[in-house]
Amino acid sequence: MRAFVRRHPVVSWGGATAIVGLVAFVLVWFQPQKLFLDQTVNEALPGLIGSPTAGASSSPSPTPMATRSTLPSPGPSSISAPKLTVLARGTFRSLEHHTTGTALVLARADGTSFLRFENLNTSNGPMLHVYLSELQSGGDLHAYGVRYVDLGPLKGNVGSQNYQLPSGLDLSKFRSAVIWCTRFKVGFGVAGLPDLASVRDA
Repeated sequence: MRAFVRRHPVVSWGGATAIVGLVAFVLVWFQPQKLFLDQTVNEALPGLIGSPTAGASSSPSPTPMATRSTLPSPGPSSISAPKLTVLARGTFRSLEHHTTGTALVLARADGTSFLRFENLNTSNGPMLHVYLSELQSGGDLHAYGVRYVDLGPLKGNVGSQNYQLPSGLDLSKFRSAVIWCTRFKVGFGVAGLPDLASVRDA
């Protein structure tokens, strides 16, 4: 090997440069290192949860863990916190990567609404975005690249976080929340939100 390098220095350096370039491309484009690096984000609720609307009355009750995380203990700051109504609630199912957690659509009396992820746990990856989709929750990994509202980059692949919805959005058109990899056009996880069908002027 050393003899080959001495006899063909240009070829050897060219090959080494190509290998370094290939490794750099893989790290930048595919970002496999993210699979081993969790980004945890835990945001407080944007208010206090009250009673669900009639459309969400059939939703399952939150688990004890979710109850503890979404219903803070009363305190001085909670007195002035805006009240939140749960319009829809759904549990994440895995698509390309194992995904768990709960998605909620919350509304304030002033018309402001949010998509919130509770106890989310999914894989990290390149260019992950949060979509509110018009499609039903299903098992097709590539189905959710149409008929959606992009709420921006996923803040963290682990934890609880809020995404404010655009004002004037007709929530009754949407059926699911999706964690979508915009680089490879694939869903990491999806949570069905069928109760949004009954929402009017939320």
